[in-house]
Amino acid sequence: MSRVYNFCSGPAMLPLEVLAEAQAQLPDYQGSGMSLMECSHRGKEYMAVQAEAIANLRELLGIPEDYGVLLLQGGASAQFAMVPLNLLTPGTVADYTRSGTWAIKAIKEAKVVGKVHLAADCGDEIPTRVPRLDELALTPGAAYVHVTSNETISGAQWKTFPKTDAPLVADMSSDILSRPIDITQFGLVYAGAQKNLGPSGVTVVIVRKDLAERVPETVPHFFRYKTHLAEDMVNTPPCYSVYILMLVTRWVKQVGLETLYRRNQEKAASLYAAIDASGGFYRGTAVQECRSDMNVTFRLPSEALEAQFAKAASVAGLTQLAGHRSVGGLRASIYNAFPREGVDALLAFMKDFAARNG
Repeated sequence: MSRVYNFCSGPAMLPLEVLAEAQAQLPDYQGSGMSLMECSHRGKEYMAVQAEAIANLRELLGIPEDYGVLLLQGGASAQFAMVPLNLLTPGTVADYTRSGTWAIKAIKEAKVVGKVHLAADCGDEIPTRVPRLDELALTPGAAYVHVTSNETISGAQWKTFPKTDAPLVADMSSDILSRPIDITQFGLVYAGAQKNLGPSGVTVVIVRKDLAERVPETVPHFFRYKTHLAEDMVNTPPCYSVYILMLVTRWVKQVGLETLYRRNQEKAASLYAAIDASGGFYRGTAVQECRSDMNVTFRLPSEALEAQFAKAASVAGLTQLAGHRSVGGLRASIYNAFPREGVDALLAFMKDFAARNG
């Protein structure tokens, strides 16, 4: 078997160490005689896995005790609805920043629940970007302020988060654990796992406990954050996804979050440098100061060349480089586990492709 360099925006590459550990434990988890997928979710084997996964997240992100860490299902898409259901109480307004596709989806769901104010709107701009701090028009007394920390489709990322009077809520699905953050700056953070945390199936929600108490009584029991804070397991969790989350966060601890942040910056910077030095053959799609460390988006002189590039790259073992179907172009997603060697292979391919087609 020959592994490819997978540039997919998610599900994304996992650390080889994690895959090897999971493989070794697959048929017989720690001498239990069962795979973890077969173990009871209330048995000692799985309960230890979940406890370590949450403890690792708390350590890595410096999460204080007045915040709860929930392992839910439904991805960020479910959180687009759960956030306003819990926090957008009757008679209040939520501020949202409209920065791209995922922010737009979050806004659409929030409007089903209650009143939404666009504190900033740059979602349709080309080159793509996230709002500047000085252009935020925040509502006094807002229920919360919502941002999408990294737009995977447009390749634009918040480098500095706004300081807000209202609780700051962030969809961090595509850049959580890619850099240190001050979690106490946020009232709530949510993230689908399939970029930097593990496989799809589990969603991490970090919520300040006092905010979870806001939820109206009209919200069904299962969709209340405080229900999941109060009860150990409201439903059977996605046990195997949580297990891989545990292994990935263990790996992040071993490597070090600061080290990963430096590696992520270096990987992205090398690709952007090659794009900028190509004489216009490659063209970045995001405003320079907003360029994502996770998703490097770029265009070629024609759509035909972009299709040719993606096809030839796949043959060379560089897969999933086509941009999102809604925008086209090309996209290299280089999350935490993506190796430097894969970036170097793409750089060599880009140089050769430009020389032959420029």
